[in-house]
Amino acid sequence: MTSGELELIGWRRTVAGLYAAVRAEDDPRRAHRMWRRGRDELFRSHPGSPLPPGDPLRATGLPYWPYDPGLRFELPLLPAERELSLSVPTSEGVTPMDRIGCLRLPAPLDAVIDVWWLRQYAGGLLLPLRDGTAGRSSYGGGRYALDTAKGADLGGRDGRLVVDLNFLYHPSCRYNEAWQCPLAPPGNTIAAPVSAGERL
Repeated sequence: MTSGELELIGWRRTVAGLYAAVRAEDDPRRAHRMWRRGRDELFRSHPGSPLPPGDPLRATGLPYWPYDPGLRFELPLLPAERELSLSVPTSEGVTPMDRIGCLRLPAPLDAVIDVWWLRQYAGGLLLPLRDGTAGRSSYGGGRYALDTAKGADLGGRDGRLVVDLNFLYHPSCRYNEAWQCPLAPPGNTIAAPVSAGERL
């Protein structure tokens, strides 16, 4: 095992611990502040940070919109209209994923978005979102709401998922082209702007 692999394991372990603490916090605003502090510390000091040495964001922290409690939902996982599989190219080959259902985002968004299962060892849910801010005030390829394979999991119960769009974050490839990330496919693209979560 190389030092790079150990760094990646450490990064994932820290992310999983951070999200476990977020799920244990009863107040979503406090949980969000904790999450931001944890992410800023990871990006500032972890050896696996996607930020290049000397990047100003290491000192300032990542930028976010203010927390909006109206963008936190607990949504049932609805069946997909039809089965769909994608293979997203990466530098290491492809990331195959299957659409396993969808979520209906309520007003003010009024949109249906796909939920994906990463077809890799141990699997994981992926919920990317490319909204109306993409390419202007957020990354053009979209952001992630959930990526349970990497520990980014806000929880849920009884067939429902907690989707708090204040926790939308940019994939690592936004900061460093050495990283390859699955980007939001058409079923995860909405016209409405989501001015919440991480921004440019």
